Amino acid sequence: MTEAIRLAGVRAVLVTGWGGVRLDDVPEGILVLDQVPHDWLFPRMAAIVHHGGSGTTGAALAAGRPQVVCPFVADQPFWAARMHAAGVAPAPQRPLTAESLAAAIRLAVTDRALAERAQSLGERVRAEDGITAAVKVLEWVGTARPGGRRP
Repeated sequence: MTEAIRLAGVRAVLVTGWGGVRLDDVPEGILVLDQVPHDWLFPRMAAIVHHGGSGTTGAALAAGRPQVVCPFVADQPFWAARMHAAGVAPAPQRPLTAESLAAAIRLAVTDRALAERAQSLGERVRAEDGITAAVKVLEWVGTARPGGRRP
């Protein structure tokens, strides 16, 4: 990670979270934090590099910033592919190397089309009232009679 950040020529906030990442010698230009709220941090970033979990992907979309998704398990490859198809992220890197990650980071922080698409999708996500929509669906489902009939 630190080599990719150096090669990309960017500053970075590295949030270790549950990953247990330990850095003994933190290079200049990298701030290491254990935890930070995504909804606070992500809008302040030029691009967001993450693992592709659904929650992190959603927070990155809402922030309206380009993404670099580095999937490794479960549903993460799906979300990485979706973000690339949506035009907010470079293609997932396989294999992931410091050089390929650096190239993806450089693209994410400099590509105007990625930034504009991410901003547009972020505005749409933030405009949604997901809680109200979910409650309406649950209320509608709750009106079903035995056998799936509605009143």
